[in-house]
Amino acid sequence: MTTLLETRGLSKHFSGLRAVENVDFTLEAGEVRALIGPNGAGKTTFVGMLCGRIEPSSGTVTFDGRDITRMPAHRRIGMGMAYTFQITSIFPGLSVEENVALAARRAEPDPAAARREAHRALKRVGLANRIDQEAQDLSYGHQRLLEIAMGLAQAPRLLILDEPTQGLADSEIEAFKGLIRYLSESATILLIEHNMNVVMETAHKVTVLNFGEVLAEGTPAEIHDNEAVQAAYLGTG
Repeated sequence: MTTLLETRGLSKHFSGLRAVENVDFTLEAGEVRALIGPNGAGKTTFVGMLCGRIEPSSGTVTFDGRDITRMPAHRRIGMGMAYTFQITSIFPGLSVEENVALAARRAEPDPAAARREAHRALKRVGLANRIDQEAQDLSYGHQRLLEIAMGLAQAPRLLILDEPTQGLADSEIEAFKGLIRYLSESATILLIEHNMNVVMETAHKVTVLNFGEVLAEGTPAEIHDNEAVQAAYLGTG
C-alpha cells in the first residue's frame, strides 16, 4: 500500500500544556482510519495540525510524500484534503445546492460542471430532495450531511470527518455507514467519531489517543479487546 499521510514526532504545546506529544501516524491510501479517544485526548488539535489550521510546536506532516508542515490550510485543500468541522461550517443563508456548488468550485472552476458535481454529492448523502432549501432551515444532523457533501464536491483524495454522526437519527446513522463504505472506494477517510458502532463497522484500523499520545493502534477487534483502551476510553476495564 502507498502512504498518503504521515506524521513524525508531531507535537503541540499550549503555554506548557502538552495537547499532542510526539505522535507518529501513518495513513495508507484507500484506508478508512478511525481516530478515537476520551474528551481532551488531543484529537481536535492533532487534526488541526493535519489540516493546517494549527501550527505544530515540533514534528512533521507529510502528504503524498511532500512535507506540508508549514503549508497553509487552503493549499492543503488544493492538494486534495477536505475537512468537515465538528461544528458545522455551512453558509446558512444560501441554499443547499449553492453551498455545495461553492465548495465544488475549488476543484471545478466551471459553474455548470460545479453544479452537476454538487447534485452528485447531494445525492450521495441523501439530500437531493432538499437542494432549494436554505441551509439554516436544515436540522443539525442534515447540516452535518450537507457539510460532508461540501467535502465530497471537492473530489478529495483525503476526507477528514470530525464527529459526522453527531445529531443524526439512528436510521440516518445506518445510512451513513453505507455512505462511508461507498466513499472509501474513491477516497481515503480519516474518521473522528465517538459512536463506537460506526467505528467498529466501518474502519479498517483504529488509532486511540489519550493525553495527547498514541495509546494503541490496530484493527477494530484488537482495539475492542485492548485492556488499556478499555480502561481509558471504552469503560469496560
